[in-house]
Amino acid sequence: QMQLVESGGGSVQAGGSLRLSCTASGFTPNAFAWFRQGPAKEREGVAVIFPGLGGSKWTTYGDPVKGRFTVSRDENTSYLQMNNLKRDDTAVYYCASKKRPGGSWDAGERYEAWGQGTQVTVSS
Repeated sequence: QMQLVESGGGSVQAGGSLRLSCTASGFTPNAFAWFRQGPAKEREGVAVIFPGLGGSKWTTYGDPVKGRFTVSRDENTSYLQMNNLKRDDTAVYYCASKKRPGGSWDAGERYEAWGQGTQVTVSS
């Protein structure tokens, strides 16, 4: 059974840090992507990490989180390190994997596996 399980959400004050984890089971993950959906907002891509040649990895980030968030992975788990959190980062965060070829990294419809979501709340 294909599954992604997330953990690590919570509440933090602005300027603080959190680390989210996402573990895959039942399939071999290709890309790991992170999305979020804030209150009354559309879902947006946060970050993605692809395996590269020779053990290298390719990452990219959404503009709002560049320089503050870092995505990493090992074989079956991805991590999203979130530093200098802002109130606007408040959202439910989802990990996704098993991306179909083609399309932009932040096109959610290209991913077949999704985590259950974890709430991140940033207060001032």
